[in-house]
Parts: sequence; C-alpha cells; structure tokens
Amino acid sequence: MANSEALNTICHTQLVLPVSGQMICAGFPSPADDYLDENIDLPRLLCQNQPATFLMWVNGNSMKNAGIYNGDLLVVDRSLKPQDGDVVIAVVDGLCSVKRLLISNGPPQLLCENPEYPPFIIEEQQVEIWGVVKCNIHWQENRKP
Repeated sequence: MANSEALNTICHTQLVLPVSGQMICAGFPSPADDYLDENIDLPRLLCQNQPATFLMWVNGNSMKNAGIYNGDLLVVDRSLKPQDGDVVIAVVDGLCSVKRLLISNGPPQLLCENPEYPPFIIEEQQVEIWGVVKCNIHWQENRKP
C-alpha cells in the first residue's frame, strides 16, 4: 500500500480504543486498581488536518537521542508552522531528513539528536522545512510490521 493510501485508510477508519485511567509506571510499579477512563480515536488524533498529514519511515539513527529510531514511522503535518525546538522534516540540498530545528540563538540550525553527527547551519545550505513531526510510532525491534 502506498504512503498516501495508508494514510487515507488510517484517517478515514474509525478506530476507538480504550485508555486506562491510570498512568503506567516505568520504574517500580505501585499497587493500584485497573480501570478504563476514556476512549481515544487514533485516526482523529493523528490526522487533525488530513490533507496536510503524511507518514514517513525513518532510515538511520541521527535522531536516536530524541527517541526516533531506524524503522520508526513519523506522522508529519505540513500545515503546522515550525517553532524553535520542533522536530521537522527538512529538505537539505534536495534530500529529506528529520532534524531538530533551532532558531532562537544565532543562525538557524538543524540538529541531529546523536553526537556522532554535526549540526547543519541553515544559511550555508539550501534548506526547506517541509513539515513538523507530530508523532513518532516506535516498533519494538523484533515486531516491526
């Protein structure tokens, strides 16, 4: 299924799943009763502006310290105005890349979230901010679709 077909299917399918009213502990668990609090419609949550929303697979590890790993799926909204600190899809010299946008101190930069990669100074290269990453769907390594 093509990227646009997959997104169209996701955005036009009603998928309402129950959400636990209890936060899940990522450290030592505390004893508490399980209960369901509300439902979330995932397509509506992920595709608030469907014509401007795209899915993109990640290839590489330059954003691993932001929790974005090789093989993850990004939900990208082209209608959002990029803000300082946003994770964005940038077209750098004609190639798409996911980076963190910094525009508050000095010249605008695109930063990798991996110290093995240098930042891009936007003034030195031809750059277009293509969209803002709204969500990252991370698959366990052995459970990718």
